[in-house]
Amino acid sequence: MNSLLRPPVMLYTESSPNPNSMKFVLNFPLVPEGLSFDYAEPGDALLEGKNSPLAVALFGFEFVRRVFISSNFITVTKDDATDWNDVLFELKLYIKQYFEEQKPVFTQRTMETNSTKVDADSETVQKIKAVLDQYVRPAVESDGGAINFYSFDENSGTVKVLLQGSCSGCPSSTLTLKAGIENLLTRLVPEVKQVEAEGV
Repeated sequence: MNSLLRPPVMLYTESSPNPNSMKFVLNFPLVPEGLSFDYAEPGDALLEGKNSPLAVALFGFEFVRRVFISSNFITVTKDDATDWNDVLFELKLYIKQYFEEQKPVFTQRTMETNSTKVDADSETVQKIKAVLDQYVRPAVESDGGAINFYSFDENSGTVKVLLQGSCSGCPSSTLTLKAGIENLLTRLVPEVKQVEAEGV
């Protein structure tokens, strides 16, 4: 009934610094603010707390190697052998129809699991997260990726972050991490001495 009130699905694509990743941007939010979901392989989309019918469907395309869902976009990473010119139209059409048919992005359980997380962070960790959220996340999201705080070692001053979406496996992400993010964090949060990527 309320589908009459819902605006039409608008979808556009943006290339990212990673030539194998393409960002599909929609005109409505897919996940609550600050949450993101990274699927490095089809099985990830079936895991408790990450279950996503949309990611499962996208892995049905044989060239898809990674799916990342955040904010109002989906970043799809393809294999090296496939040319975007050959598959982009078909994939874009598929995603648009998926949302026009109002199929679910996540199972209800996934959303419930992720809305009950509670953080009890130290003051330094709160500062680090604030810098990442205010200064780093918008730029990384505009490139079709995400950055999330992973850990902070008070003894060594090492911050570990998770790079997801198009940033995962992107040749320029290491440079961005060291030249941009590390400089920013060490300047704004004196306790931070270095920044490393976890699992890249």
